[in-house]
Amino acid sequence: MCEQCTRRQFFGMGAAGGMILAGMTWSHVSAAEAPRLQPRGKSRICVIFTGTPQPEDRNWGADATQIAPMKARLAEAEKKLGNIELVIGESRSPEETKALLDQAGPNAPVLLINVENFALTRVVGPVLDAGRPMVFFSLPASGHDWMYAPRWRRAGHRVALIPTSNYDELERALRLLRVVPMMQQTRILLFPPARGTAAACSPEEVKNHLGADVVAVEEKVFDDLITAADPTAVQAEIDAWTRGAKEILEPTKDDIEKAARVSVALDRLMEQEQADALAIGTCMGWLPRGFPCLGFTRLRDRGVPAACEGDMDSLLTMLLFQYALDQPGFQGNATFDTSRNVLWTAHCTAPLKMDGPDGESAPYLLRGHSEVGGSGCVPEVQYRLGQVVTRAKFVNLNTILASTGKIIEVPERAVHGCRTQIVTEVADAATMAANWSSALDTEDAMTLLHRVVVYGDHMQSVRDLANLMGFEVIQEG
Repeated sequence: MCEQCTRRQFFGMGAAGGMILAGMTWSHVSAAEAPRLQPRGKSRICVIFTGTPQPEDRNWGADATQIAPMKARLAEAEKKLGNIELVIGESRSPEETKALLDQAGPNAPVLLINVENFALTRVVGPVLDAGRPMVFFSLPASGHDWMYAPRWRRAGHRVALIPTSNYDELERALRLLRVVPMMQQTRILLFPPARGTAAACSPEEVKNHLGADVVAVEEKVFDDLITAADPTAVQAEIDAWTRGAKEILEPTKDDIEKAARVSVALDRLMEQEQADALAIGTCMGWLPRGFPCLGFTRLRDRGVPAACEGDMDSLLTMLLFQYALDQPGFQGNATFDTSRNVLWTAHCTAPLKMDGPDGESAPYLLRGHSEVGGSGCVPEVQYRLGQVVTRAKFVNLNTILASTGKIIEVPERAVHGCRTQIVTEVADAATMAANWSSALDTEDAMTLLHRVVVYGDHMQSVRDLANLMGFEVIQEG
């Protein structure tokens, strides 16, 4: 593919095929015109223990020896996560529940913990009436109230049930609950065109459904940042990438310098615009000045989602996982081998720290971009063999496509396709391929093709998050 041709020319598709061109379908606000964000505060979560603690040796309910470690685990999680503030109280009446909700504030989601049989059902009314997302944490034998949570959900309430004796699940509940207020504080930068489902490409719809702001960036803004990139920072980036690489194959010194300059400029852009995520719909047009792939890796490793090819659905997927798990996502293209019951995922940009910002970096090579004659500089990341992964995509702002798999093969040097590649064993590759993207009403290649991969089996968290946010889950394969 030539450096001068556009993605539209390369794929032979226009706006009707799924690409939403800037100014054609939405009236965007530029980053320069959009108001700057105020410093982000912690996300408040209201934690309510319902009812009166029960004796240790009788009755349905929780006793003091169970309640004390729950409160300790909540305090531990609050400190560990760092970006939440818990408002904790007890309720024995709807009035006490309402008072706690008022104390926590209008945007605070709710964690309910029952300590007396049928106490929760007596006091939950104000939470349901307010339409707040809530997790119901139910210890075994703590009461019969748990069985009403599915009924509330079927009635349209946003509720997730976690019936378990594992106190570590309290932290998972807090992680899921914080997604809603964190999304409402999110600022997304977009270099148009946006790509993906129509709803995800509409800043108005994203704002209405998730509360996040999407602002457009002019190319000149970034061109100026590339030109002004600090030479010392650029050299430090060059040194870091070249020292850490197992091998440097196709890239020249000039290729690496250009990619490092773009990486430094991306850092400056996100800092300057106080942004939390980035989507670039003009990746291929940047190539003469430098490939953005190294910069995307750095952003994702620091917890800042960055999506290739303007894919807003993939970007929002990465945001959901980042907020819920503190883990980055690997956005990639899919291809199947049903004879081996496997699904390949491949792309030319990928995070190194798939376990999260504090995790170890995966080994990598520095390679030329596979689709432009091997020029430029991109990472070929070698992910962990045997690692279970979750593969997902949040589409139409109302549905999560999700599946799990296990990495069984990673090439020593990739051929055919994008540079970073994983081969994952899946449940049923033939069925998965036959039903691929059946929930999407589009012919756009990238919208159909892309999925986001994260380390770990997070299907239960996907289901719980969907219940909290009012989404549908479709399990692929």
